Parts: sequence; structure tokens; C-alpha cells
Amino acid sequence: MSLWVDKYRPRELSKLDFHLEKGAHLKKLVEGGDFPHLLVYGPSGAGKKTRIMCLLRELYGPGVEKLRIEHQNFQTPSKKKLEIVTIASNYHIEVNPSDVGIYDRVVIQELIKTVASSQQLDTSGQREFKVVVLNEVDKLTKDAQHALRRTMEKYMATCRLILCANSTSKVIPAIRSRCLGVRIPAPTVEDVVKVLQAVCKKEGLSLPTELAKRIADKSNRNLRRAILMCEACRVQQYPFSPQQDISIPDWEVFLQETAAKIVEEQSPNRLLDVRGRIYELLTHCIPPEVIFKGLLKELVRNCDGELKCEVTRLAAYHEHRLNLGSKAIYHIEAFIAAFMAIYKKFLEDSMSAMF
Repeated sequence: MSLWVDKYRPRELSKLDFHLEKGAHLKKLVEGGDFPHLLVYGPSGAGKKTRIMCLLRELYGPGVEKLRIEHQNFQTPSKKKLEIVTIASNYHIEVNPSDVGIYDRVVIQELIKTVASSQQLDTSGQREFKVVVLNEVDKLTKDAQHALRRTMEKYMATCRLILCANSTSKVIPAIRSRCLGVRIPAPTVEDVVKVLQAVCKKEGLSLPTELAKRIADKSNRNLRRAILMCEACRVQQYPFSPQQDISIPDWEVFLQETAAKIVEEQSPNRLLDVRGRIYELLTHCIPPEVIFKGLLKELVRNCDGELKCEVTRLAAYHEHRLNLGSKAIYHIEAFIAAFMAIYKKFLEDSMSAMF
């Protein structure tokens, strides 16, 4: 039994539910014959991967959906062995090079060289090039991005790249200039409501518009998350009621509790306790940027109006340093310690002013 989010994912560009003009442009691109490298970017849950798969189906036909999981092995110049999981069909290969951390450059060079050097298995009526889909390109190291730039030019004849990213701000200009940028914005609340009601109708369920709007707002217009929330609501209670509870992920509740602990007490012991909680989130693969944003949101909500500007400035400074560094825990802990310091000082000043 598959989740609704996979079961009702559109398979063709003509069957997309929103941003229809983007689908029409991609269809024209396929029909035009000269297919460039693409950089598809937009927020999580906007439909980037769905559109990429629809595009590949448009290029190669239904054979592109016959997927297999492969384990690729690579060796670094220092003889360290790397293994990375890829998803492939006869016509394309999908990989997330940032999974191997600082060795992503090796994966990019070797993988694209391997794909580009092998001939297409079924050339009758198909394109003469294969497609490599690279996920989370904005998380690649600068070395890997420069290697990717050179590789893109070298294997253009037999290989096309589709790069997928949440933001282009961390993608070097040399790569951006070699790709056609396709921005997929987040769906509007109305779009999310329409999709949720269409999914429920296919399931034979009746979803109240008020509940659909609440789910759309709570998911921050992330369609994947909204559909998962809707399915969770169905498991909790049916028939739906407009005011029923919408469950949020455990890690979000955990993050809210962590923020409450920071505001409750500012001491070295509490900082050590909070550090353990942040480690817990990181080991469960919650991205550091998401932790930062969640903590800031909760801390700003809990602190006085005078401090909000200062706390936001602190968060921006430490998040910038996190992006430059490699150990996320140091920068998140530094932000928490700095917040504790200014919050404790604010409380002491408020107490002394009262007396």
C-alpha cells in the first residue's frame, strides 16, 4: 500500500495541477530538439522532482519509470573507498553527490564519465544522450562545483545534466550560466487546497475546505508535507471535522521543547543539555538550516519585543558562519550561548529596573 503522495503523483506534464505554464514551457523544450542542461530550483515540496520525472518520461517514454537501485563504488586519490546509492533506468541516473560529504568532487567526475562513455541501450526513436539528475546541488562543495563545470562542457555530446536545488544562491555563477534556469515556486494556498481535495475525492473521501486551508497553512505551502498531513488526519479521524487536530512531526515538537528549555533557564548545565538535544536532531538527519530557522522562530515568539531584532541579527550572523564552516553543532551551540547571554542580561536589567 503506497502513500497518497506517491500514489497520486502526476506522471505527465499535461496532468500537472499547478504552474501549468511551466509544464507547457518544458514540453516545448522537449519538442524543440536541442535540449540544454537544466537547473531546476525552488522550495521543498513545490514539485521539482515531479516535473523532472515528467520531463524524462516526455523525453524517453514510459521506460524511464523502470527504476533500479545501484551501489556505485569510487576511490579517492588518497585510496579511500566510497560507496554511493544511485537510482537508474536505461536512460537516466539519479544521484545525490553531497551524501559523501567532502568527497563529492570524485563522485561527480567519475560518475558522469562512466555514464557518458556508455552507449544508449535502446536508440530506436530515443535521444542520443543520457540524463544525469544531480540532487541538492546547492550543498556541493566549491571544488565539486568547479569540477562539475568542466565535466558539463567535456561530455555535452553524450550527456545532459538536470541539477536540482532549493536555492541558486550557493550555486557558483559558472554553473548557473551553463544551464537553463527553471524556477518552480511554492504552490499558493488555493493550489494546495485544490490538490488535497482532488486526492481525497480519488480516495472517495470528503474533505472540508476549512480543514484543507488549515493543513495548507500548517504545511507552509509544502505540497508533499500537506498531502502527508492530510493522510495522517484521515488515519486519526474520519469523517473529517473542520476543527480537528493536525498532527505535526515529532522532531518539530522536540525543537519547540528545546526552545522552551533555552528560555526557561540560562546556565552552563542547561546549555549542555540543549547541546545533547541538538545532536539528537542532527543524528536524525534534520538539516542544520531547518534547526536554525525553527529555533529562531520559537525563541523570537518567546522573547520580549526589544530583543527580537537583536536575536534575529545573531541568528543571521551564526547561520552565515555555519554555511562557511563544516561542523554544524559548533555554530548552533554558539548561537544558543549568545542568545542565553543576552536574554539573561535582559532579565537581570528588567528585575533591577523594577526595584
